[in-house]
Amino acid sequence: MSQTATQGAAGAAPAGAMPQRAGLILGALVVVALVALFAGARYGLLLAIGLGFGIALEGMRFGFAGPWRAMILRREPSGVLAQLLSIALVAVVAIPLLSSHAGELIGAQAPIGFAMIGGAFVFGACMQIVLGCGSGTLVNAGSGNPVSLLALPFFALGSFAGAWNLIWWTDLGALPILTLSGGAGLGVTLVLLALAAAIFLWRAAPGTVKLSRRHAIAAVLLALLAIGNLLVAGQPWGVVYGLGLWAAKGYAALGGDLSASAFWAAPGSMERVQSSVLTDYTSLTDIGIILGAFGVAAWRRGALASKLPSYPARAWVATIVAGFLLGYSSRLAFGCNVGAFFSGISTGSLHGWVWFVAAFAGAFLGIRLRPLLGLEART
Repeated sequence: MSQTATQGAAGAAPAGAMPQRAGLILGALVVVALVALFAGARYGLLLAIGLGFGIALEGMRFGFAGPWRAMILRREPSGVLAQLLSIALVAVVAIPLLSSHAGELIGAQAPIGFAMIGGAFVFGACMQIVLGCGSGTLVNAGSGNPVSLLALPFFALGSFAGAWNLIWWTDLGALPILTLSGGAGLGVTLVLLALAAAIFLWRAAPGTVKLSRRHAIAAVLLALLAIGNLLVAGQPWGVVYGLGLWAAKGYAALGGDLSASAFWAAPGSMERVQSSVLTDYTSLTDIGIILGAFGVAAWRRGALASKLPSYPARAWVATIVAGFLLGYSSRLAFGCNVGAFFSGISTGSLHGWVWFVAAFAGAFLGIRLRPLLGLEART
């Protein structure tokens, strides 16, 4: 997934690497143990799940933006097929669980509306500009990628601002929340996933790998972690809310008044702003993703030094703007590739399918804009 993770982990470890690697493992265990000790076992376990996401995504060089790009530019479907497979594996467990434990578990369900569709389109374009979605930006930042390190704080600010204005946008018009539930809902979801896979296979270039072994393993790992997240947190895997919450905490700490926003003034949001970040489920998995990616990058290279790309000034400005729009648009769209696409579809929300179509269309635009903005066309 990371742009800086192009060197494999195969081969002999460099001199002095073993003590450092042992330190990385020990450090991860200590951090998880401390969170469990001071915040509670559930929160420690969620941080561990977040670490697992970061390790799997960076370690398997897998994500969401890259496979979409590969499909659009080279018609290579393996990564997208792996995403659909992972969603299917989660859906087989999640949709029945949501039906049988309605009072204990919640899905990533949201209404379909004008703002949601527009937000998904903008998000799809911007994630191709910075080569990272929500989880991808976290992973790339954790592994030392300069573009993502710049985009991430503006992503958080955009998420905060988008949530601030969310009610105004949703008032433009939206359908009620539509879900696929129970056995019939699971069946429809699996059929739709199979149909989507068939379309990508139909469009695939001759001779391309249908589903690589690496992508298949990544799909299974993500599915297992996502199911674990649902069971431990009682809610699906998400990314965007945690980033906006960090910005909201900063705004409140600087004396800002959140009461002017219907979203941030809501009792649930205000409680999270006032509580420790270590007791927010999404924040914990976000932090875990960054730390997990950092650990894998340090394990591979022994250091996170990454050469600053020689981009023109407009490229760095575009990174800032695109980072902000990633956060803002994902709030209007009720999630990113994780919260809306992955978790939305796997928990039966029809908005996840609409998000997928709109964001994939936006990705075409983002791919065309990237070189015009002075950013190298990387895959």
